[in-house]
Amino acid sequence: MIEIKNVSFRYNYEREQLSGISLTVRQGEFVVLTGPSGCGKTTLTRLFNGLIPHFYEGTLSGEVYVGGKNAADLQPWEFGKLVGSVFQDPRSQFFAAVVKDEIAFGCENYGILSNEIQIRMKEAARALQIEPLLARHLLTLSSGEKQKVAVASVQAAKPTIYVMDEPSANLDMAATKELMEVLKKLKAAGSTVIIAEHRLYYLMELADRVVYMKNGKIECSYTSRQMKSLSKDRLSEMGLRTTTLSWDVNKIITGLTGEEPVLRVQNLAVKAGKSSGLLLLDVSFCIKPGEILALTGPNGVGKTTLARVLCGLVKEKSGKILYNGTGVKASRRCRHAWFVMQDTDSQLFSESVLGEMTLGKKLESTLLEKAEEILNELDLWEYRERHPASLSGGQKQRLTLAVALMQQTPVLILDEPTSGLDGRNLERVVQCVKAQAASGKAVLIITHDHELVQKVCTRIVYLQKGMLFKDFCLHADSYPLAVDCMLGIV
Repeated sequence: MIEIKNVSFRYNYEREQLSGISLTVRQGEFVVLTGPSGCGKTTLTRLFNGLIPHFYEGTLSGEVYVGGKNAADLQPWEFGKLVGSVFQDPRSQFFAAVVKDEIAFGCENYGILSNEIQIRMKEAARALQIEPLLARHLLTLSSGEKQKVAVASVQAAKPTIYVMDEPSANLDMAATKELMEVLKKLKAAGSTVIIAEHRLYYLMELADRVVYMKNGKIECSYTSRQMKSLSKDRLSEMGLRTTTLSWDVNKIITGLTGEEPVLRVQNLAVKAGKSSGLLLLDVSFCIKPGEILALTGPNGVGKTTLARVLCGLVKEKSGKILYNGTGVKASRRCRHAWFVMQDTDSQLFSESVLGEMTLGKKLESTLLEKAEEILNELDLWEYRERHPASLSGGQKQRLTLAVALMQQTPVLILDEPTSGLDGRNLERVVQCVKAQAASGKAVLIITHDHELVQKVCTRIVYLQKGMLFKDFCLHADSYPLAVDCMLGIV
């Protein structure tokens, strides 16, 4: 189905991303590509779907065959009929304004009859449980909802090969489970599936083969059974995440500070839009200095909206936001809370990585030393002269966190800070967050990442149907409830 022979590739003006790669993927095979960030997984998927060389320019050598045809002889539209692609950032593949139109778009381009398009659209929406979203505008969806729409739009076109790059990165654990069920059906139907992924636990029952990449090369391949037998220490050495959905009770952090809350939310209500109903209703909680609070809940429940209210980007309908016991107007909240958004491109402005770290600040030796220290902690110092736009998704994610660590606000809000990060960089984020909490900052993390919650969070606040449903500290006895909340089954 796919064959790559001795392929090497480098993007213009960059180091070699792939070096002497040879790989054969058989028809109906389910292959997982994994490895440390920057190992070449995404670049390899771009060979499968024709984005290299038709969209991403560079120097390519070797041979690529897709569906038995030499990729060099295929036009871009021919790739589209053979290969369905789901990208890490779903917005990059959207063409329509409304969900149902987006799902139908690919089918329309290939001249499928209208009645058949309607059937396929409904089947794909049902499979991913997004039927209530069909009439919604894409701009109003959460990141996780957008990802599910992207998967549905590809599924509706019914390609023979599916190539997905980090499809679970923006999904909550319940939605990830739904994605797993969709992938099971694709595999059962005989489709060829190739997934580049850092989160491995949900793929272990599906993968025929796990291909481990490092420094642009294929280091080795494992069966699913072999992969699950690797120890946690070995996975850590390889820069990988856990292969099972399990919690190490001994690592759950306990204990809270005895200080007064730095942030208190009282009876908060927030509208979903100017003409919409309430998205959040009667939400109340507090967070103390040194606490690391996980804010979790289903995709689209209002977690990011709540964060925007806390830092003044969105105004509440009613309720109070108090910092250090004093009510603060929306326009002044940014002085108290620094918000690292999930959309990294919307908050990177400078011409270089180092410039991003010092933007708007007086250049002094102590400031530059702090910037260097933080960039080294997050493995970004070697990229200090690079333009932020040229970084990978994971590198941008770490850069926005690095910028946040330069700030002096008492509250730090992180929105999915580990989406798209490998095991090694997840650990780097954990250490940085712990250091911020140890310095007295309160850290609020919006996350669906069970590994991050287990490693660093002291408390969970779980939102459901716009309301605060659970608020509890993490300890040995509460970890089953934490798992249930992450899976959305409470």
